This record gives sequence, structure tokens and C-alpha cells, in this order.
Amino acid sequence: MSRAALLVLADGRFPAGGHAHSGGAEAAVKAGRITGAASLEAFCRGRLHTAGLVSASLAAAAAAGISPVELDAAADARTPSPALRVAARRLGRQLMRAARATWPSAELDALAREFPKGAHQPVVLGVAARGAGLGPEDAGYCSAYEAVSGPATATVRLLSLDPFDATAVLARLAPELDLVALAAADAARRVLVDGVDALPAASAPLLEISAEAHAGWPVRLFAS
Repeated sequence: MSRAALLVLADGRFPAGGHAHSGGAEAAVKAGRITGAASLEAFCRGRLHTAGLVSASLAAAAAAGISPVELDAAADARTPSPALRVAARRLGRQLMRAARATWPSAELDALAREFPKGAHQPVVLGVAARGAGLGPEDAGYCSAYEAVSGPATATVRLLSLDPFDATAVLARLAPELDLVALAAADAARRVLVDGVDALPAASAPLLEISAEAHAGWPVRLFAS
């Protein structure tokens, strides 16, 4: 197992398309829910323990070898917002392109054939991690980190927030990232025994509602 592969996969420069998405931060900034570092931290913490936990668990389960078709259906069931489903599949399609070029594997090829318009991003992430020789916990870490690093980076652009402050937010959340990644790996182990219904289904209704409103904006900086 190459830990360096985890660094490549989690690197913000990996061409997976995440730079075009704010993880709900753009809508939160406009609504006044994110105004600086403190409120960004609160937003990221809430996202991490809800949508972030769900995504990390899906990624960990995919890295453990659970059927990506079943996991994609489970992701759909846990994503009420049509706008977020579209965003997740767009991100999955872009990640698939990058992952197949970086870590060619039969499993990634099969997933691309099964979902020509893109599978949910966490599912693709887990299969990509598996192709890179990484395990469920690694995939969970990568997904959990993306859940908070995307909004933090977007807020720097949206509010001209000091990048040092945004990075400090991520550093303060590090212990909670550990907990979420471990919970995701544990969920993946349960799925091996009990099936995909064992995956977490933590909800974030405000993220879902905001995503639908954001999708209808005539002008926006980010796709989601």
C-alpha cells in the first residue's frame, strides 16, 4: 500500500473537478451563514458530520470492494436534492477520467461502462482508491477531507478570506476528520456483513434546500 498515493488523490491539484464546486459554501455566504473564519468552521463541522460522513462511508465501502452499483443506488437514496445528485455525478465523471489516466484498473473501466454519465463521486473515489492500492480508511480520509477543504477553499475566493485563516480552520478540524474516517471504515466493515443499509444516512436538510436554490441562480461563481 502506497501512502504517497493517498497524498496524490487528496491533493487539491488532482484534476478531479472539485475547484468548480463550493460544497454549499457559495449559498451559505450569500445567506450570511458564512461571514468569516469562525462561521466557516461551524459550517465545515456540520457538513463533515452529515454529508461528509455519508460520502466517506460510501468511499470506504467502495474501496472495500462492495458493489459500486449497489453503492451508487445507496448514494442516490441518501441525496434527496436533484441538484446535488447532478453535481455528484458530474464530479464522479471528472474524477473517473483523472483516476483512469493515473491508476488504470479493470474495476474503474467497468464502472465507467456501467455509468457513462458518471457515478456518484464518493463511489468513484473509493474505486479509484482501491485501484491505487489504498484501503477503506484511506478512502474515508480522502473523502472526509474533501468535504471540508472544498468549502474552505471556495470561501477564500468568495469572501477574500485570508488563506492562513482558512487553513487554520482545517487544522482545527483534523481530530474530527480522524473520527469520521474511522467511522467510515467501520461502516464499510458492517456493509460487508449487513449490506448497504448499514451505511450512515445522516441528513443535512439546509444543504439540500440551499443546493436547489443555488442551482436556479442566473449568476454564480461555483457549479454547486
